Amino acid sequence: MKNLIASTFTGILLLAACADRPFSSGDQPASQTSRATTMIPIGVALAQTSNLALLGQESVNGAKLAEQYFNAQGGIRGIPIKLIFQDAGGDEAGAINAFQTLITRDKVVGIVGPSSSQQAFSADPIADRAQVPVVGPTNTAKGVPEIGEFVARVASPVTLLAPNSLKAALKLKPDIRRVAVFYAQNDAFSQSETTIFQQAIQDQGLEIITIQKFQTTDADFQTQATAAINLKPDLMVISGLAADSGNLVRQIRELGYQGLIIGGNGFNTPNIFPLCKQLCDGVLVAQAYSPEHDNAINRSFREAYIKQYQKDPPQFSAQGFTAVQVIVDALTVIDQQKPIRQLPLPELRTALNQQILAGNYETPLGKISFTPVGEVVQEKFYVAQIQMNPDGKNGKFVFLK
Repeated sequence: MKNLIASTFTGILLLAACADRPFSSGDQPASQTSRATTMIPIGVALAQTSNLALLGQESVNGAKLAEQYFNAQGGIRGIPIKLIFQDAGGDEAGAINAFQTLITRDKVVGIVGPSSSQQAFSADPIADRAQVPVVGPTNTAKGVPEIGEFVARVASPVTLLAPNSLKAALKLKPDIRRVAVFYAQNDAFSQSETTIFQQAIQDQGLEIITIQKFQTTDADFQTQATAAINLKPDLMVISGLAADSGNLVRQIRELGYQGLIIGGNGFNTPNIFPLCKQLCDGVLVAQAYSPEHDNAINRSFREAYIKQYQKDPPQFSAQGFTAVQVIVDALTVIDQQKPIRQLPLPELRTALNQQILAGNYETPLGKISFTPVGEVVQEKFYVAQIQMNPDGKNGKFVFLK
């Protein structure tokens, strides 16, 4: 039976009856399957556990909605897609294991993931060496697309997002002069983001009065917060993950700081609200997605997300959806040129990578495309301010005009 599969799709199509496992000698012969009962496996290696799960699970939610949406639209010209999930955890080892499993055991055509830039710098080279396309949904650190020829991302780089939130802060409070900076020193994304923030601060002629470092695993920030507050800053800028950043904001406010706070990309999740509660109110966050973006696919995505979760979709869910969409759209173009079931797996992966980079996409994020090295090109960006409900238990991102 394996020889029959190799002569058609080289193991990349899975029977619907066994969509979660590879073919085995006990499965029905490939000749007894039909176009409507086969599936194309796409790997999803995102954080579902650990401190990264606050953002990773949101991307998972978006990816699952994409699977439902595109299969309802007919999949790849009649062939359904099947997302194969592997928990990438919160560290490099988790992402590496997830990538290796998806590539060697599950024989996926491409991978959506991982959740963090720190993981990407370790796991993406594995996929690149195996010539398996990777589309990063939330990896914004400088240098991620340059990891390799088979690496792209739909997450706009921090070089574009960070300056936007600083400009918004100055618009709200023109007398800002003194800035305190915080960042997670053990996270590649936070290190990259704080470098961009610090340059943007200097470009605006502002003074960085202190740089406070912390770990993504920290829970007590009293020392760093007190040191910064004693210097009387007009603005605080924080780069970290959702869990540590939320606790840091809470402790900064509890110690009496009432000025503006800018949060980095790690703040782009409603999961931060339960951490700092009412004290989240007023934090500024640059975003690459707005639920109000008016195109057909975002309307469909937003409607499906609200139906499922009773709230507007956050950025990380939109990026998870978009990463899957890019792979589906690219596969559709390839199948129009030559039936993908006739392509050996290595050839299909290479063709998929080439088409991802060559394509133009209308997504929930708006119109996007890619540079030759895999960097996303996106038209619109936003800045939001967190507005907590009076009870302090939940809130929303209010987009500034």
